[in-house]
Amino acid sequence: MEAHPFELSCLMPTTITPPASHPQPTSLSDLFISFTLLALQGFGGVLAIVQRELVEKKRWLSKEEFIEDWAVAQIMPGPNVVNLSMMIGSRYFGLPGAMAALAGMLTVPLLIVLLVAILYAQVAQHPGVAGALRGMSAVTAGMIVATGLRLLPALKSNPLGWRLCLLFSALCFAAVALFRLPLAYVLLGLGGMACLLAYRKLGA
Repeated sequence: MEAHPFELSCLMPTTITPPASHPQPTSLSDLFISFTLLALQGFGGVLAIVQRELVEKKRWLSKEEFIEDWAVAQIMPGPNVVNLSMMIGSRYFGLPGAMAALAGMLTVPLLIVLLVAILYAQVAQHPGVAGALRGMSAVTAGMIVATGLRLLPALKSNPLGWRLCLLFSALCFAAVALFRLPLAYVLLGLGGMACLLAYRKLGA
């Protein structure tokens, strides 16, 4: 007796794969390898690398989706890029996907960091090493600024409008960089206000 297609679909294992208009990770191995390679590139300028790999190269996320997901990952406890990797893995493959993405982000980089820590302890006091680290910090800041500028066009579709988004960005910068306010207060204050305004505009 031939089985009905609906009956066959009920017997097959399912994955959490939302409909998407752009490419998606094809398997748990794809997630693990992709996030391993991403982590190995993220020497300081992680945000720039994540945006380039996930939005521009793999196109797993649009600019708007990346900004929204990164905002959530930023306010959650723990490293933001690790949070983002687990969110993406969970979106497509559930808990196994989140664990595969997490393993990709941490396994190989952890081994490298342990090795570098051993080597750094031997040369930490060398003036050349200190100068190199200061130079890298300047490059990292430039990469983050460049990524922010590249994502600016996505604000056009934000419910708050690009002018209000830029105002909140400026206020956040002033609060953290100039007035040295604790990040938790800034997130609760400006973040809560922005969420409330967006909620009201979306509900209007």
